[in-house]
Amino acid sequence: MTPETPATAKSPGPAARARTTFRTWRRSRPFWGALWTGLGGFVILFLPLAPLGRILQVGIGGVAGMAAGALLMAMALLILLMPGQRYAAGIVAVVVGVASFPLTNLGGLVIGMVLAVLGGSMAFGWLPERPERRAGRHLFARRREPGGRSAEPAA
Repeated sequence: MTPETPATAKSPGPAARARTTFRTWRRSRPFWGALWTGLGGFVILFLPLAPLGRILQVGIGGVAGMAAGALLMAMALLILLMPGQRYAAGIVAVVVGVASFPLTNLGGLVIGMVLAVLGGSMAFGWLPERPERRAGRHLFARRREPGGRSAEPAA
């Protein structure tokens, strides 16, 4: 009998289970790309809505800033909720982030633009984890019978 039997082993608490569940969910999608894209969109969206003393350009830049920020935040949600669409959303995030520089208060004082481009490129480059291959096993290797003959797959 081992010292840690099921009767004496402590089960993880609800906080540890929630943290493990969140970690598993986060690793199954481009989480950090979506986070940086959303932050960039928030910065670009926030500056036109800031008090008048903080705004660098009033007018069409304010409208373009709200549109670009809202679009970037929508792309961040798309990246998070639909990881299969990460290529299109990443490209749109990078293009809108770069376009925000001349259109909206220097791209959220350059911070929003850099965050949007960083997040979009991270989402575009993200690949899902693949399970590790077992040593000595190949995908198309033929199975061997105990007598040394190769077993043909049944049709």
